Amino acid sequence: MTPAHRNPNTSPRPYRFSNDAPQPSDATRPDETVAGRAGRENKFASSEAVRSDLPQTLPLPLVAHDALEIIEEAGGEAWCVGGFVRDALLGRPIHDVDIATSLPWPAVQEAFRRAGWGTVETGVAHGTLTVVCEGEPLEITTYRTDGVYSDGRHPDSVAPASSIEEDLQRRDFTINALAYHPARGIIDPFGGLDDMERGVLRCVGDPATRFSEDALRILRACRFASQLGVAIDPATFDAMVAGKSLLRKVSGERVYRELERFVCGDYVHDALMACVDVLAFVLPELVAMKGCAQVTKYHIYDVLEHTAWVVQRTPPEPLQRWSALFHDMGKPAAAFFEETDEGPVEHFYGHAVISTQLACGIMHRLPFPAWLRRDVPSLVRAHDDVVPPNARAVRRMLGRLGGRTDLFAALCDIKRADALAQAPFCAPRADTADELRALMEQILEDEAAFTVKHLAINGRDIIALGVPAGPEVGRLLDACLDAVIDERVPNEHEALLAFAEELRKEAS
Repeated sequence: MTPAHRNPNTSPRPYRFSNDAPQPSDATRPDETVAGRAGRENKFASSEAVRSDLPQTLPLPLVAHDALEIIEEAGGEAWCVGGFVRDALLGRPIHDVDIATSLPWPAVQEAFRRAGWGTVETGVAHGTLTVVCEGEPLEITTYRTDGVYSDGRHPDSVAPASSIEEDLQRRDFTINALAYHPARGIIDPFGGLDDMERGVLRCVGDPATRFSEDALRILRACRFASQLGVAIDPATFDAMVAGKSLLRKVSGERVYRELERFVCGDYVHDALMACVDVLAFVLPELVAMKGCAQVTKYHIYDVLEHTAWVVQRTPPEPLQRWSALFHDMGKPAAAFFEETDEGPVEHFYGHAVISTQLACGIMHRLPFPAWLRRDVPSLVRAHDDVVPPNARAVRRMLGRLGGRTDLFAALCDIKRADALAQAPFCAPRADTADELRALMEQILEDEAAFTVKHLAINGRDIIALGVPAGPEVGRLLDACLDAVIDERVPNEHEALLAFAEELRKEAS
């Protein structure tokens, strides 16, 4: 896609829009090349996300309408800004509404106190006040210009801005530099609406300056590419690559939050392939995956693109998406070639173990929540295990996963996506993953045992047979579970006691 060139002095213009959400592109097509993304007909231009035949009304919450009126009654000017305008135009869910105003924050505070609203001085050093009505918070910020960003996150100083256009000049990307008022329409001083129509993410002003102000914007660009399916403007992308070392200034918490939004995006395949050289600064493990060819009949992509397709095809939940990103990360380290009559064939024996080790390293390097540090390794380690589509195999895998049916369901998601991201003849394995999930549901309905907790006997019963407390108790319970799963012994108290007693005698 060619670079976007816009006159920063373009006069503001109102814009008509649609509430129709653009649907994800056919990014799940495995036959499309990475380069094909930029050449594909732009979904924003071809969808009804931006139309000229609809009324100029955005779905503004009533509380925001009231806030605008309170500010205007106090003599100020006010506009809704930021992500609300962008997401409303794209028909995406609305989470927060931020307001920019010409009033200084003390005047804003006084106006809302008179109106009976609560106020919280959340960022008054930068002109930001949070107002609360019936539990609904709104951030209201005075028009401002920012000084130098010495810490790479916050401006050292701020100064009042004379207009909403001047305030919007400090925003990161043009699609975020939009302002809306229900009576006056949309202000777009930097061509954000045109960029939105073309599906382009472009910095406001000089990209290098924007990223030096807050390096997290580099990861935000990757995240927007993943969430919105936009192509990053070449000048903006070049500045991202040149400035990626600035990310060392960003806290691990902020990096993690952006990365999680990135991996859970609707267009993560395209974004991962496009942004890997930037993401590699915070996830260097990605580097070796790029170009690791997988010379085997089972694969048609290198490890990186295979991984990108697997992530794309899993449900957009952190557990599945992170596990998918990590699942084959160990392949470059495990790779070796075997010479055959048909030529060299690449193998990756033990890659799941290495992938698990790498995943654990990443999850401790970045502040992943404890539940993901606990659960992701289980899925990465098990993703390549063969689970035949029969009840016995499913019960055994459930047992290996500690009886966690949610983990088994997530494993089925990953196995399904993994099969669809391999050579076409592997696609039927996706049906096998669906069979495994159905078998689990049947096992649960039948209340069949798959952990020792489901047995009709417990450790106390084993000890009552004269077995000393210790590892032998667990060994006998595991043997009983195996016998129940194999249907050699019914899951009944007396039958299991007799079986355990027989095993005890054989061992003595």
